[in-house]
Amino acid sequence: MRRPNSQPYPMIKLQTGVQIGTYRIQRFLARGGFAFTYLAEDKTGKKVCLKIGDVAGGGRYVTRSLEITTERSEDWISPDETPAEAIFIGRDGLRVDFLDLHEVDEILRREGTLMEGTEHANVVRLRDWIEHEGRPVLVYDYVQGKTLREKIRALEGIRLNWFLAIVRAVQKLKEEGRFLYHGDLKPENIIIKPSGSVVMIDPALRGIEGLRTTTPHYNPLLLQSSKADVTGIGVMLYEILTGTLPFDDVPYQYAGCEVGGEVERLSLSYFLSYPPPRELNPNTPEALERIVYRCLVVPEYDLADLENDLVDFLRKG
Repeated sequence: MRRPNSQPYPMIKLQTGVQIGTYRIQRFLARGGFAFTYLAEDKTGKKVCLKIGDVAGGGRYVTRSLEITTERSEDWISPDETPAEAIFIGRDGLRVDFLDLHEVDEILRREGTLMEGTEHANVVRLRDWIEHEGRPVLVYDYVQGKTLREKIRALEGIRLNWFLAIVRAVQKLKEEGRFLYHGDLKPENIIIKPSGSVVMIDPALRGIEGLRTTTPHYNPLLLQSSKADVTGIGVMLYEILTGTLPFDDVPYQYAGCEVGGEVERLSLSYFLSYPPPRELNPNTPEALERIVYRCLVVPEYDLADLENDLVDFLRKG
């Protein structure tokens, strides 16, 4: 996949007023492990979000600021944010690495292909897909609101019906065969609009053999199925309840492969043990603690089960 001898495409340097195709840059919005996003306007003045790849990608290679902050920069992220990693799975095992510019652009092109056919109120809409200086630029609807990370950081109220909406949206798109799973659900990839509706952004890469892009703390087994989304929701619920993540590390030796032997199963079971939410937060409802457990530990617990449990909890609550 790597092309070390190929000539790199030029970097795209964006400042306020710069023209990208028919879009004019207004300001920088945010950065992740692999790309930058900018607020822009089209010829009619409608606001859009431009997504452009970094020259290299990989979450652990992104600089963190010294203190948790709401300020946005192209050079660093807040230390409480969790950008996705590039994880290579091969015969020699698994390694976390960075992607070069060509690989980052390939990710964006594949994302464009995936999102072109995806239409749902709870998924950001791809409006356009252009090339600028030989590099892909994805043009999305601009979604006004706060990310779930910003809500958590500001200690604002969190609503379970946001997660219920996500579960139902992924289920519907899966049934339609257009969007089988998101694969990288985490607080940074969920936007809460002023109306209270929820929108998912930045799905995980799929379709490149041996490479997975996801955020391991929210998808520790590097799953490529709807169970990854169930796990991600379980981790987020745990984080909201306790203020911390359930797992300090990721079982890379088991991720992305079948775990068959007794020693491996016991080791994985040990990894999947975590302090129950009520030990850290005595106010945690017992039924919600059970939902978190099932999301994180029970392999067959999937979207339909999670939907039923959330509906039941909300109805009784």
